[in-house]
Amino acid sequence: MATKTTKKPSKKAPQNNTRKHVKTFWKLFAAFIGFIILVFLLTSWGVLGSLPDETTLENPEKNLATEIIGSDGKVLGKFYKENRTPVPYDSLPDHLINALIATEDVRFYDHSGIDGRGTLRAFVFLGSRGGASTISQQLAKLFFTENASRNKFARGMQKLKEWVIATRLERRYTKEEILTMYFNEYDFLNQAVGIQSASHIYFDKEPNELTTVESAILVGMFKNSSLYNPLRNPEGVRNRRNVVLSQMEKYDYISETVKDSLQALPLEIKFTPQGHNEGIATYFREYARAFMQDWIDDNPKTDGSKYNMYSDGLKIYTTIDSKMQEYAEEAVDMHMAHLQKEFNKQNEKNKTAPFRDITEEETDKILMSSMKRSDRWREMEKQGKNDKEIIESFKKKSKMRIFSWGGDIDTTMTPMDSIRYYKSFLQASMMSMTPQTGEVKAWVGGIDYKHFKYDMVKTGKRQIGSTFKPFVYATAIDQMHMSPCDTLPNTPYCVPAGKHGNTKDWCPNNSGGDYGDMVNLKEALARSINTATARLIDRVGPRPVIDLVAKMGIETKNMPEVPSIALGTPDVSLYEMVGAYSTFANEGVYVKPTLIQRIEDKNGTVLFQHVPETKDVISDETAYVTVSLMQGVTQSGSGARLRGTWATSNSFYKSAVTGYPYNFKNPIAGKTGTTQNNSDGWFMGMVPNLVTGVWVGGEDRSVHFSSTRYGQGATMALPIWGIYMKKCYADESLEISTGNFKKPANVSIITDCAEYKQENSDVEEIPDEFDF
Repeated sequence: MATKTTKKPSKKAPQNNTRKHVKTFWKLFAAFIGFIILVFLLTSWGVLGSLPDETTLENPEKNLATEIIGSDGKVLGKFYKENRTPVPYDSLPDHLINALIATEDVRFYDHSGIDGRGTLRAFVFLGSRGGASTISQQLAKLFFTENASRNKFARGMQKLKEWVIATRLERRYTKEEILTMYFNEYDFLNQAVGIQSASHIYFDKEPNELTTVESAILVGMFKNSSLYNPLRNPEGVRNRRNVVLSQMEKYDYISETVKDSLQALPLEIKFTPQGHNEGIATYFREYARAFMQDWIDDNPKTDGSKYNMYSDGLKIYTTIDSKMQEYAEEAVDMHMAHLQKEFNKQNEKNKTAPFRDITEEETDKILMSSMKRSDRWREMEKQGKNDKEIIESFKKKSKMRIFSWGGDIDTTMTPMDSIRYYKSFLQASMMSMTPQTGEVKAWVGGIDYKHFKYDMVKTGKRQIGSTFKPFVYATAIDQMHMSPCDTLPNTPYCVPAGKHGNTKDWCPNNSGGDYGDMVNLKEALARSINTATARLIDRVGPRPVIDLVAKMGIETKNMPEVPSIALGTPDVSLYEMVGAYSTFANEGVYVKPTLIQRIEDKNGTVLFQHVPETKDVISDETAYVTVSLMQGVTQSGSGARLRGTWATSNSFYKSAVTGYPYNFKNPIAGKTGTTQNNSDGWFMGMVPNLVTGVWVGGEDRSVHFSSTRYGQGATMALPIWGIYMKKCYADESLEISTGNFKKPANVSIITDCAEYKQENSDVEEIPDEFDF
């Protein structure tokens, strides 16, 4: 029987298998690495989707807001698609940078766009211990890639693009530039795109003024601004803020003690929206928008394309002083809220409120006209609705948010009732200007731009009443060399039919039957005596007066050449009136009001530079004498209440006028104006380096006070001037003049009436019928 021989197994087989497996592993690993490299190469070549070219990387496309900048450097508002204004790195406080790095990318300064350690951690733990996106990758995502897709494969491809772009960004920009771009690009919601807008909207301050805790709030929003929205989720924002502070303490940017103290602080948000209806100078900003649109149409870029004021990052440098603008708006708000309360009280027993002195038919006509001008009417017309259907819709109650001086109110009323409600509000406008330069320092076009968008500074024109009289006096002084001390009879007077274009006798009455014997010109203007003004325009004629105001910038195309213009029957804008009055304060030289000083592009290149427009209108002597006349208005006339010594025991005046007494001691020239039925109240006030005009009235002329006690310019408009000037004088940095008006070197006309009386004791009064 044969013996079976068993072969021993070879000891080399296991070693060969191990070596084989090792080789296989390294081959697979090399293949994997090669695949990764290939994928990166394909991505960088654009095979897996388009990537930005080199030029785009050097100049990332952004929608930059156009800024409207005041004369003191403060941003008044913006025009934008995205409310983004870039800030440089040195405007970012250290604690803001530290908060971002500690929270989002602690190895930011050590990697080249991709954090290998973070990526490996995210891969191993499937993101449960934090993501792997670096700040550079997040910037790449904001700049150059579309929003994340819900498709995992597409999201993976997008991630690859972010990695490639991030490494390219790192090669082209410094770490500081990447941080700056990230802060400038991120959308913090509520129209806050970029750190500059976010700082202003959430804390009303510049980025370099942010505190550590405020920086932590904003950095916390980088995780998800929708989730950590301070207006919608304050508790979540506070918790996220504390996480950021903990990260800062973890990486030794702050101490544990500081962290604990800051985490204990309540969430303090000072929400300051920057929408077109909010902020200061809203009416002026609308003027600037129209100016810019016209300028853009006439001034194309070098390549022939048009500038875009919503995305080109232009800078509009204006003459508006932010402090004076704030004081002007505060003065209007303070007085008008008070005046409206009185107006409402007087309308309680008015059956036709808010209208007066019109028929029911006229009332219906006003309301129907307002209906047809409304947005509701236009929208329903577009939908094909007929007039009857539209009118019926105005009778159905609906929820709406309406204006009140105590803040907007949520209520339910019919659209027709809302029209009547808004008609009941008295409106106001104000403009303040430096007469020597034409620079407009404050511009208030109405009481609330959100609800009342019609601008009563430049667009609206109303009868100007007695504020027109100084032009008549100035013409008489210029033509006849009259003195403020010359006298006229204070008796009834008529300009007969057939003279100066009159079709019938014109016989104006003095307010309150104010007649007497003789009155000098200074007293006549101070007391606003109509018959004295009628005598003067009869002597000089309407045409020279019209020619004078035309040279002062007032539109005279529709101004009738009749004597009655002397009492202010023409409709004139406040803008025109302030410019014209400034001629008196500027020694007879008219300077056209200006608001836009220059325009620059985003790189600081000057695209437009304002050139002043001036015109010699009257002699410096005539201007000075006219100013002397108007000083009498604030010394003994309707403007004397500015001095604080007038009517101190008058309880009516104290209750009617806000801010009284004003107690001004310095020289002030001015003139009040009141129109027929008290529909319009005016005050024009001047000091040597500031001319300010105020108008108050209803949207419709039939909306007015029932008596002159409240309806006169001295009660409706003058207090706004008084409050505004008190605020301006309290701010010494504005350097508003308290001195005398400049007196020309050779003044032949006597303005001191005591001296005049002595020199002219034997001179006969010039007869009215003398033909000049």
